[in-house]
Amino acid sequence: MIDRILILLLLVLLLPQLYFDRRKWRRHSSIVRVLSWLPTLAMTVWTVFLVLERDFTTPDLSSENAYLLVFGLYFAPKAVYVLCSVVGRLIRKLGRSRNNWGNLVGLALGVFIAYIVLYGGFIGIRRLNVNHVEIELEKLPRAYDGYKIVLFSDAHVGSLTGWRKRLLQRDVDSINAQNADAIVFGGDLQNLRPSELYPVQDILRQLKARDGVFSVLGNHDYSDYIDDDPAICAANERELQSRQRQFGWSLLMNESKPVNRGSRREGRLVFAGMENFGLKDGKQRADLKTTLAGVDSADCVILLQHDPTAWQELILPEANVPLTLSGHTHGGQLSLFGLRASQVRSVEDYGLYREGHHQLYVTCGIGALVPFRFGVSPEIAVITLKCPNQ
Repeated sequence: MIDRILILLLLVLLLPQLYFDRRKWRRHSSIVRVLSWLPTLAMTVWTVFLVLERDFTTPDLSSENAYLLVFGLYFAPKAVYVLCSVVGRLIRKLGRSRNNWGNLVGLALGVFIAYIVLYGGFIGIRRLNVNHVEIELEKLPRAYDGYKIVLFSDAHVGSLTGWRKRLLQRDVDSINAQNADAIVFGGDLQNLRPSELYPVQDILRQLKARDGVFSVLGNHDYSDYIDDDPAICAANERELQSRQRQFGWSLLMNESKPVNRGSRREGRLVFAGMENFGLKDGKQRADLKTTLAGVDSADCVILLQHDPTAWQELILPEANVPLTLSGHTHGGQLSLFGLRASQVRSVEDYGLYREGHHQLYVTCGIGALVPFRFGVSPEIAVITLKCPNQ
């Protein structure tokens, strides 16, 4: 994970220190200047150490979490302060001010960044929103009017260690408390390997609903983020899938499963689940045609797909699916003034979207690889299906 932004991290670490060395410390003794460099040099070595990790991230995330905490509390505010100071100096040189107000602005922004890091890492992730959403579907048979679905996604249980494990138990208790007709999991149960499930498998088994628990795989549920022998990767994927089924979940891998209520002639509610919309070894996992094979024209399909970009790129052009449920984006995990980080990469990143008779709900999930939430609290979505008013 760190290696993807290595250049940016090194610039943030080294350039502000060079600025301080030239502007603040050059009149001090060599010993003082050397001592001022020690935190930056130590952080640089730590960065290189994390980059050398062969997998996407370390199996034990404590090192990376500590790294991000130190970076967010000290080095990021320091970089912002320097940037504001440089801009303030330029404005002062242009004669628009006698003082470098950038120093004051940079100090205020630095404190605000440190606040975001502390709140998001220790308070924001403890919150849970239970969002109730009514969705009207034209194809919904009358027998399913009022049908309740609880959607949760992106558990990333490998990040729920230590005191965070209690958060998963709280989430499961909250899901069960909704007395849903069906529970849907939108993918990304693990970070890297199925061994992450061992400490929490008794909690995950507790999920219960009248018609069962339906799930799909997310991008982290494959082996794309580990550098292992192909045979080991394949075994890991089989184990993850097997464990979900052992929990009593109906894992849908490009397949569908109906829920029977009333008369078959009036149509059924069908849960269909695609594999993650993404390439693996140059091949697309998601197979919409196979997923919907055997679905009758009178059936109302609830399609589960981890990645919401599939809605515009695959589902809308090729199928008449009334409702798609997704996750993946985490809602960006950070929202300031109504702007979410995930909006940069995805148009449909969080909430309910409509296009004609087709709808998409994207949940921000309950967890993340990096346990952090600011302005986008973990969520379980309680979706009640309604027939059109006659």
